[in-house]
Amino acid sequence: MPSPVDPTSIAGKAFPVAEHVPLLVLGAGPAGLAAAIEAARCGLHVVLLDEHPVASALIGLDVPFVFGDRLDPAVQNKPRMTERVVAARPDLEQAVEAGVDVRLGVYAWGAFVTGATSRALPHPLLGLADEARSWLVSFDRMIVAAGARDLALAFPGWDRPGVMGARGADAAIRLYQAFAGRRLVVLGAGVLGLGVALGAQEAGLEVAAIVDVGVLPATGAATLRTLGIPIHTEHAIRATLGTAEVEGVRIAPLADPGAAFDIACDTIVCAVDLVPNVEMFDLLGCPIGWRPELGGFVPQVDADGRTSVPGIYAAGECAGVTDAAVADPALAAAAGRRAARAAARDAGLDVEALLPAPPIAAPPADRDAMHRHWLASHVDAARADVMICRCEEVGLRDLLGVRPPRYLSYDGKKFAARDLRSLAADGPINQDQIKRLTRAGMGACQGRRCREQVQLLLAMQGNQPTGSVPLPSYRAPLRPLPLNVLSAHDETQEMRDNWVVWFGIPGQWLPQWEPVPDHAASAVESRVLREFET
Repeated sequence: MPSPVDPTSIAGKAFPVAEHVPLLVLGAGPAGLAAAIEAARCGLHVVLLDEHPVASALIGLDVPFVFGDRLDPAVQNKPRMTERVVAARPDLEQAVEAGVDVRLGVYAWGAFVTGATSRALPHPLLGLADEARSWLVSFDRMIVAAGARDLALAFPGWDRPGVMGARGADAAIRLYQAFAGRRLVVLGAGVLGLGVALGAQEAGLEVAAIVDVGVLPATGAATLRTLGIPIHTEHAIRATLGTAEVEGVRIAPLADPGAAFDIACDTIVCAVDLVPNVEMFDLLGCPIGWRPELGGFVPQVDADGRTSVPGIYAAGECAGVTDAAVADPALAAAAGRRAARAAARDAGLDVEALLPAPPIAAPPADRDAMHRHWLASHVDAARADVMICRCEEVGLRDLLGVRPPRYLSYDGKKFAARDLRSLAADGPINQDQIKRLTRAGMGACQGRRCREQVQLLLAMQGNQPTGSVPLPSYRAPLRPLPLNVLSAHDETQEMRDNWVVWFGIPGQWLPQWEPVPDHAASAVESRVLREFET
């Protein structure tokens, strides 16, 4: 006699998969576009996904980049934004001509693979969504070319409207052509900051100054001087000026904080560094390691971009950020083509491999030390509380004191003797622990504006290497989405019927004062009887 099956479980029920794709390419930047075109030419059926143009609601939440409330109302017209994205990325037309199925404005919010807790999937699944619905697709292989996001490091007033990231500025100016500012101050005199300044001037914007806490890099010194932009090295921000939003910035030399002066501007662009987007790799179970010379945590890949999870590949800045790649997008495109050929070979096609990328000629800069210097310079210069987690309003003092969220009532005296250093004495500190204690990183942006600086502060307070603070966990949905988009509209009727009960108890979720409908009780009883009779 076969063992009875609990009719309220999902055992034996198939997931509602909309379609199966031989190769998915996630991200339509230089790496993703090159990978999709190359894979299609090799003979694979390819679907290319990209979340741009993102919904105006996500732009307001600074997802995927830190937009800083500096996009004009045109972004609410998504068809118009789609036209501009296509115009800004001419390779999209080439991808369509190569036979690639291009889908813009589609968000990848989750991934599901066979593992220790899930052994019922015949193929890995990717959760997708747009503004109207969500759905699942299965795939044989996927090239993740998710790119990089802005590194956010706090300074006095950085939580005001008008403070944005380098990639946010690039998207606003070049991709969406909807930038609402006029006069910028750029933080960071490296390759990234130089690119922001050049792009802004080409768009007819005024760059009031470039500010850096370090010395001027020799590689960009000549170029910056020819631009005619004032450069202030070894300076820190003392305050941002304005009432409701940024109207200027006050900076001072690190060696002489009293010699502060003001610069009028309506936008501050944080172009200190970029961070690889590794959320999808974490969901897929790909090993991730700490590589500060590549921007932080990155997936472990071989020369062709293969991860240790079969069928998952990484290409472009999500596999590591370097100054050379920031300055030359062709390097990311080459990585995309290598990953595409690797996927084609793994699919059984007779395709030659491309030559691996040449090693980095110059020794990598100590980017971790640079990040620490930026954060410490502004935390010290502030001499006051600085907001760390903008979504949950967790200030520097709240974080260092490991205080509960501000909306909870608690006795401050009980927490007076507790701080990050005392917590570190009890054992290793991690961000998931701090998230539960203070809510830092649990906001709508899902940590995109505070993860790295929380990691830095934990390491600095614990007097330990930055890489010793582990990567915080990622969970679906990776993107904040409306609940109606993630609703159960795609479930079968059988699954809908079984969600309302558990262990065969009809009306479990009804209040005790409401009677259980007869049809609900009879439906459950009949299902249970049928299962046990068989």
